[in-house]
Amino acid sequence: MSRLCPSVTRTHTPGYRLRVDASKNPAYLRALAIDVEAFRDELTALLELCSFTSPFLGRGILPPVTVRDDVSDEQWVAAKGRVSQAAGRIADLPVGARVAVAVRGIGKVDPFTSWITITQPKPLLEPDDVLAACENAIGRLKAMAERAEMETPVQVDTEAMNPLVWGAARKLWHGEHYREAVGAAASAIVQHVKQLTGRTSVDDTKVWQQVFSSDPPQPGKPRLRWPGNPDDQTVRSMNEGLRSFSAGVQLAIRNPTAHDLTELTAQQAAERLAAISLLAQWIEQCELVEAQVS
Repeated sequence: MSRLCPSVTRTHTPGYRLRVDASKNPAYLRALAIDVEAFRDELTALLELCSFTSPFLGRGILPPVTVRDDVSDEQWVAAKGRVSQAAGRIADLPVGARVAVAVRGIGKVDPFTSWITITQPKPLLEPDDVLAACENAIGRLKAMAERAEMETPVQVDTEAMNPLVWGAARKLWHGEHYREAVGAAASAIVQHVKQLTGRTSVDDTKVWQQVFSSDPPQPGKPRLRWPGNPDDQTVRSMNEGLRSFSAGVQLAIRNPTAHDLTELTAQQAAERLAAISLLAQWIEQCELVEAQVS
């Protein structure tokens, strides 16, 4: 089964690199729980090939289990190999899922790396110790996965953003030039609105105030309006909100990317692109209202 390895760098979307913490990755934790279950099942299958030593006869001296006489050497070696391989897959569980068995005179013992001692003289563990540890680790991993799912933030899919926005940002984003990508996207949308309304000579900030102005359109000065009855409360709210939101995107997102050369992180840039993309989608839904020519 394929899974992410602890503390690796992966690409969430092109150019969006993210450090993965295994203890907070639900898919990884659930995959580990399945691996522990696989180890448990392989160990159970191996025990079916064994005879159990009486606990009243040489306890702590004789092996807890011995291979049955009717089991061939090939069967036994193959079974032990499968258990050992399954144990290797869970040898490095994340903190919080690790299990230890206290052994008198020895201290804490890892039941997964020491499982083989149940077949040896002077064993460190009994079969029940290892099987109980499996169930404990499975429970811990599933609980950690559930917590991680609740704590994992929603990731922004940049490629699913408005085509105008992502088209302007894509190349710079892939090169990890996040500030420039945001600036390019913001510039693209304001130029689009200028072309759409024929206001190409108007200042970038003022164009938003003018195209979403509550004043009636004038010759050469069309408006963008949210569709629907202008007296409807939702329509009225959207028109007022677009006037403020569009200017805010220009002032708080576009202008700082042009004047402040501090680089943005992928997360910071993705949040800004999302705001620009939302504005672009709303603009696409607006109607162009032009002055009546008598």
